[in-house]
Amino acid sequence: MVTAVITGASSGLGKEYINAIIAQYPSVDAFWLVARRKDRLKEIAEEHPDKTIAAISLDLAKEESLRLFEQLLKENNPEIKVLVNAAGYGKGVDFFSSQNEVMADMIDLNCRALTVVTRLCLPYMLDDSLVLNVSSIAAFAPIPRMSVYCGTKSYVSFFSKALHDELRPRGIKVTAVCPGVMETEFWEVAGLPEGRSRLIDRLPKVSPRDVAVGSLRAAKRGRLTYTKGIFYKCYHVLSKVLPHGFLMEFTEV
Repeated sequence: MVTAVITGASSGLGKEYINAIIAQYPSVDAFWLVARRKDRLKEIAEEHPDKTIAAISLDLAKEESLRLFEQLLKENNPEIKVLVNAAGYGKGVDFFSSQNEVMADMIDLNCRALTVVTRLCLPYMLDDSLVLNVSSIAAFAPIPRMSVYCGTKSYVSFFSKALHDELRPRGIKVTAVCPGVMETEFWEVAGLPEGRSRLIDRLPKVSPRDVAVGSLRAAKRGRLTYTKGIFYKCYHVLSKVLPHGFLMEFTEV
């Protein structure tokens, strides 16, 4: 079966990729939805009775989950057309007062798991397939009080661009998806709900659905990076021409 693999699929942007892939890739018959919350995944599966959906409950920050994922690939030998690495989270906190375990877990999920999942899936990927790695506008320039998160997303963007070139001979396209502020659970998890950060509250919101649809189209065209919205595209340009020390005067969360 032609398959799409989506991590972080239980909510937010990850969940939106399901409908986007169904609309743009009708040949995809099966979905592997990977996230920690089994109940959410089962609810999503029930919304798509015409598709073969595997609800795979794994915590990809844990080594044992990555080993289980590898075993599932070997046992099922899927034909992967689209891989979406959307699992990840951030924390808005002074680094000095942060918890070691939380910062390490963030690096493990945002960087290590994304890297390992991609490597494990590559032998099963069809030619002319897609890898979408969810990065962030936080990869454009450092953001005070989100230092570790910015570092992880910078890794995702650079990794994706280099991998795109490496996989060109196979026709596999890799895109770093860099959304701006979206109305998802991300900010609650980050400890920055509405009213906690004037910067976040003032920034324009982008629709997770629009990001999923637009980034999938951009990936099919071979774009290295995708950003939604004029405001965030301008920020991307400014981050290339202005000193990061100057930008950080205005971006602390």
